[in-house]
Amino acid sequence: MTIQILQWTAAVYLAAGLVAGLGLALDTHRFERASVALLALGAVFHAASFGLLHLAENPPPITDLREAWSFMAWVGTVFYLIMLRRSRLQRLVALVAPAAFLGAFLAALRPPGGAPVESATGSWPHAHVLLSSAGFSLLGLAGLAGVIFLIEHAQLKSKKTLDRRFPVPSLEALDRVNAVALAVGFLLLTLGVITGVIWLQTAKGRPWSGSAHEVWSLVAWAIYGALVYGRFVAKQGSRQLAASAVGGFAFLLFVVVGMEFIS
Repeated sequence: MTIQILQWTAAVYLAAGLVAGLGLALDTHRFERASVALLALGAVFHAASFGLLHLAENPPPITDLREAWSFMAWVGTVFYLIMLRRSRLQRLVALVAPAAFLGAFLAALRPPGGAPVESATGSWPHAHVLLSSAGFSLLGLAGLAGVIFLIEHAQLKSKKTLDRRFPVPSLEALDRVNAVALAVGFLLLTLGVITGVIWLQTAKGRPWSGSAHEVWSLVAWAIYGALVYGRFVAKQGSRQLAASAVGGFAFLLFVVVGMEFIS
């Protein structure tokens, strides 16, 4: 049943992306509103799929990469829908919906049956993975907002005429997304680090093992701590902060994904 719900979720997300693209091509707000409604419906189906995981005979482990990406896609989608209430970001559905589709689609590729898999037990591993994944998702949105901010800022500086059909919100809206996503994402990442330390302490009797993943994760957390300080305390410029959000997420992506291939 979970696989079927995920398939429906991926289909609705895909439809949201196609409708959003059609709205950009025709430059009409009717399709923009429809794409937002479809994206919200997909998020509801996506949430239901997580609830049904507990009823599966052989649920995937909490550390399963496809499930983690699926959860990150859902968190990012929900955050985007919340930000829509305060910022004019409707045209970004054309970017958010395909990313959400990939998250649900990859999770739907998991075979419906299969042998039981050994996974970490207890509440601390679950808390660590869910908090870290949610933080990663929001920091990724901050990086995405930073990329679009830099592109639009460069066009404005060069006095080029912007194609309004392209899904680019105002610089103010992008800066607001960057700020909120950075603040909430760093908080969740911090909680993920703390629960990871507690998990290691309860599992191995020590809070630190000195692995490369732990070292680089701590470095990434420190970098984002500096970004939060620069954003909310030092009051750095929006363009510099946008570039920092892009660079910070690139490094975090290396820590989370790249280290898996190196180690």
